[in-house]
Order: sequence, then C-alpha cells, then structure tokens
Amino acid sequence: MTNRKRVDFNLYLITDRKIVTKTDDSSLVTGHLLEAVEDALKAGVKAIQLREKDLATRELLDVARRMRELTLRYGAKLFINDRVDIALCVHADGVHLGQHSIPPSAAGRVAGKGMLIGVSTHGLEEADIAEKEGADFITLGPLFPTPSKLRYGAPVGTAAFKRIKEKISLPVFGIGGIKRENVKEVMSAGAYGVALISGILGEGNRKAAAENYLKLLGEQL
Repeated sequence: MTNRKRVDFNLYLITDRKIVTKTDDSSLVTGHLLEAVEDALKAGVKAIQLREKDLATRELLDVARRMRELTLRYGAKLFINDRVDIALCVHADGVHLGQHSIPPSAAGRVAGKGMLIGVSTHGLEEADIAEKEGADFITLGPLFPTPSKLRYGAPVGTAAFKRIKEKISLPVFGIGGIKRENVKEVMSAGAYGVALISGILGEGNRKAAAENYLKLLGEQL
C-alpha cells in the first residue's frame, strides 16, 4: 500500500495505570493516570496510546473520553489499543493493534481513511505482514530485557532490529527495555522513534523524564 498516513511523532507513550498508582480505587486510578499523562504532554509528548486491556468496556470508554479531552488540549494524538469501537466513539487519531487483534486491513475498513493504524510486532514475519496489510507504523521488540515483555521471548536486539528495518518501509518504533542510555543505539539501528511505558510513567518526575527523551530523540534526528 502506498497511501499511508504521515506519522509526525517519534516518542510514543503507552499507558499502564498499574505503574502510576497501586490503589484499587478506580476513580483515583483514573485521576492518577490522567495526571501522569498530562505531565508527559506538558513536556511536549505528541502521541499517547491508551493501553488498559483489563478495564471493562464502559470504564475504558470513560477513560478514553477524558484522555481525548486531555490530548486535544495539548495538540497530541490519541491511540486506543485494540478497540476500534472505542477509538471511533471518542474520535481518536488512531488505533494500535496486537497480533491477536483484527488485521490492519479490516481495522482500516471500519475506521475509515483518517485513522492511523499501528501494529505491535516481534520479528520480521510479523512486521512484513503488518506492512502488507496496511499498517501505517509498527512497534518492534522487545529490544532489550524487560519484565513487561517476557512473554514475547528473548529480546530482538538492535542488530536484528536493524536487519528487519532494512526490509520494512514503514516507520518502526523500538520498544522494550529502552532507557536514556540506549536511545542512541536504537536510533542508530534505524528506528523512527521509541515507544515507552516505565521510562516515563515509572519516574518520579515524569515531565523531566519526558523532556530528557525528547531531547535525546531530537539530537538523533
């Protein structure tokens, strides 16, 4: 496919409310998550993926609506993980699909031409399929060891990442175990940008952490 939509960000923040707060009070969880994301938006982050897979549909829709208001306020894009229906309901900018989600081609037919489609991949075969099925960009990893990605097997590593990127024309975001000290290595391997969770949301000063990553990415572009 040749008419892919432009990806105009290189730092992709993925949410995980369990990193932000340990409370079981859903109202507090939502507030803390929004506060954490706003810290990143204040720093200049321009793309947020709402990824809270275990929330019930109505609760997820409520969080998505509030996240949409927040991202619009800061001129940032909002992606919804997996749920094309939720993305459409809140007028999100895109949807991010996993390997067990509907294919990008099907998501595109449902969502229409205006919605960006990202896909999580873990190797060349998945990346190639995502490209052929109409994804606008992909994440590829895990690049480095990280507890949140253990179920996906051994880390891809930057050498393999570079080989895969050379065969894929899509923007490819590195994900998994990315820290400030290895951003340069990831970008040198051909990454379009990086996707982060704990690197920002797990920090005490989330705004400063986001600013540091944005600065590092700016230096590598």
